[in-house]
Amino acid sequence: MSKFIQVFSEDDVGVVQLNRPEVLNALNREMVEEIVAQLESFERNESIRIIVVKGNHRAFAAGADIEEMLEETPLTLELLNPFAVWDKISLIKKPILAAVNGFALGGGFELALHCDLIIAAEDAKFGFPEVKLGVMPGAGGTQFLTKAMGRRKALEWIWLGESMSANEALSHGVINRVVAPELVEEETMRLAQQLAALPPVSLRLIKEAVHVAEDTSLQEGKQVERKNFYLAFSSADQKEGMHAFLEKRPPTFKGV
Repeated sequence: MSKFIQVFSEDDVGVVQLNRPEVLNALNREMVEEIVAQLESFERNESIRIIVVKGNHRAFAAGADIEEMLEETPLTLELLNPFAVWDKISLIKKPILAAVNGFALGGGFELALHCDLIIAAEDAKFGFPEVKLGVMPGAGGTQFLTKAMGRRKALEWIWLGESMSANEALSHGVINRVVAPELVEEETMRLAQQLAALPPVSLRLIKEAVHVAEDTSLQEGKQVERKNFYLAFSSADQKEGMHAFLEKRPPTFKGV
């Protein structure tokens, strides 16, 4: 039984809800382990097509657990290797959506950035305050934010350790949508259900190609895109989609 998260599903959508409300869902190592383990469980579950990660109305996650890190040394961190578990999130092939209310700071912001799409409340706050504690982001924050908004703006935000509003994050391409606070979960689930109705194989292949585009040359990316385009023709959903188009009827995708 999970100690720091709640897990449930709605139709084809699996939901991971962070559950440390007394500390605004601050992420300790055990909590991150639970989150990643559940993402991997949803990845293996054939009845789940889309994954949603959310906090509560007060916060998505207001950072890492400072008390847990206070007495660490370079050697203890090297031996613990605490960020290795974060790398497993990038191996999840299914779409992951983040529903963000309140604060998404430090490790909480990094968790949101590990997701594929981010839907945020109008009053949500994003940022990396680590510099004010004498450290820096360590779970991919410098990399994700730079890829999203460019080197100069990322340096400014991370150096100053200031928070950006949801609308600022949207304007810089860091998040996808901004909605009223009371509509965040509804909008996220609506988008998740919309994606769940699409062919899972296509979604998986598209996710891989888009991720590769961030890290390789144009020519290498085009090769992955082409390979995945060809692979899509091995799925029954490709045949169903094209036949449905020609027959002028809605397709029924079965995920094979």
